[in-house]
Amino acid sequence: MTAINLKEKLTQFNEHWSPKKVAEFNSHDIMVVKVKGEFQWHSHPDTDDFFFVVKGCITIRMREGDVHLKEGEMYIVPKGVEHCPVSEEEAELLLIEPAGTPNTGDPATAAKQEAI
Repeated sequence: MTAINLKEKLTQFNEHWSPKKVAEFNSHDIMVVKVKGEFQWHSHPDTDDFFFVVKGCITIRMREGDVHLKEGEMYIVPKGVEHCPVSEEEAELLLIEPAGTPNTGDPATAAKQEAI
């Protein structure tokens, strides 16, 4: 049994918008991701979308208004709500989603999930 060091896991890759699975919890994937720039507008019809900022800051654009998150803050986008994460500078996030959830809400356009 060893602790999972998120900062160490985040040093193992450089690509943006490609979540890396670090653990599983009650059939949910625990992932880290580096982000920079704008992701695509998307929604998840069957699940909420959890964002926790480990380092940096991001804006989650939504049609109803933007949510600005800085280090140590989290936000949960309700299922079915269209959103677009954006970060001017590189940011590092912790994501929690039901196992196998595609990051775009659509398996055809989602990034391939990898474990580290």
